[in-house]
Amino acid sequence: MGVCVLLGSKSDLEKAQTAFELFKEFHVDFEAHIASAHRTPEHVEEITKNTPHEVFLVIAGLSAALPGVVASYTLKPVVGVPLSGKVPFDSLLSIAQMPRGVPVATVGVDNVVNGALLCLEILSMKNPELVKKLESYRAKMREKVLKDDAEVQKYV
Repeated sequence: MGVCVLLGSKSDLEKAQTAFELFKEFHVDFEAHIASAHRTPEHVEEITKNTPHEVFLVIAGLSAALPGVVASYTLKPVVGVPLSGKVPFDSLLSIAQMPRGVPVATVGVDNVVNGALLCLEILSMKNPELVKKLESYRAKMREKVLKDDAEVQKYV
């Protein structure tokens, strides 16, 4: 059980690190590859069809065709993370506006954390232990907000 991560280029690696850290924190197997929808479509197809993992996290910028190409090769869930650049919303629209019948779940621009968490939530549907870890993760987020709120009250 795990996640197959595909990056459109090596320059996406820095942003992808946050996903890798979350997968490690949650003890979820993952693999990562660099593949281009335009330059190495055969490589994309090979990775997509041969991964043992149940869900894809695909991080891409510019035209961001990679998540859609991955989705065209599989019936497994694909989560696309659009990356910002000189024209930050082209990647968002490319991933969010997939043709009917070939869905890609899309998170916000540069929001690798939400992409990784969505993958974990998908995997948790078959893993009760992962559900507990996600509940704990959310509880920590709530605790931080309440702590921050208490601190702010000192200034009011």
